[in-house]
Amino acid sequence: MKLLFTDLDDTLLNNQSQVSPGTKVFLDEFLAAGNRLVLSSGRPIMSVMEVKEAAGLHQPGIFLSGSNGTRIYDCDRQCTILKRGLPLSYVSYLQEQAKALSLHIQTYREKDGEEDAIISPADDEEVHYYRQKIHLSLKFSENLANALDDEPCKMLAISLHNFNKLETFRKNIADWAENKVRTIYSSDKYLEVIPWDAGKGSSLLFLCDHLGVPVSDTYAAGDAENDISMLEAAGCGIAMKNATDKVKAHADVVTDLDNDQDGLADMMRKLLN
Repeated sequence: MKLLFTDLDDTLLNNQSQVSPGTKVFLDEFLAAGNRLVLSSGRPIMSVMEVKEAAGLHQPGIFLSGSNGTRIYDCDRQCTILKRGLPLSYVSYLQEQAKALSLHIQTYREKDGEEDAIISPADDEEVHYYRQKIHLSLKFSENLANALDDEPCKMLAISLHNFNKLETFRKNIADWAENKVRTIYSSDKYLEVIPWDAGKGSSLLFLCDHLGVPVSDTYAAGDAENDISMLEAAGCGIAMKNATDKVKAHADVVTDLDNDQDGLADMMRKLLN
């Protein structure tokens, strides 16, 4: 049994945010051979599920790893098998630090064990940009922690026009963040804040142990900074042709084709032969 952990945006998905027909054929063959597929994304689980359903991936053997590995969902058993959260005191501190920079930061409300809404302090450009792809409901609360009953899996700082603002926020909280939270970029507009012991790499190791699969039998593919821990943890780390140079430096192989040319499917066929 082989495990394939794949990022979604700019990796598995083409430039229309879809699983192309060619890639779908490969995934069908991969699963039919008794392997396991893990859709691993910075998106919340409900958004990853939306991608899975839109792609017509209904076979057994699929797991969803959402919010950068902070939650893992077993589609066969229809249940969450791992969750790591941020204490509400962290949520309040991080909002204060973002507010001092006039930086948008949001989090996610849980209902029945999964994220069901984006919680934003304001009805601003950033949250509407984010919801172009992430179709969760939207709730507003000036104090994010007050809108939460459970620890959220992550927070997300967004700056559409000033990357330096994200970098300043990251540096300002660096000393406090040690052994508390990790900050990782999923794009030049999104800075993800997750629990210290979480990440796509740790979720890969968890699932290997859970399924009894050697790490050497895993593949992981991605294009952005939040994928690096997963590429490093896997038996074979695959960077997309369209990945950043930083990601490519941490990969074992780089695809010959990009995400709009079935690059992952092409490389996986080469590696499996």
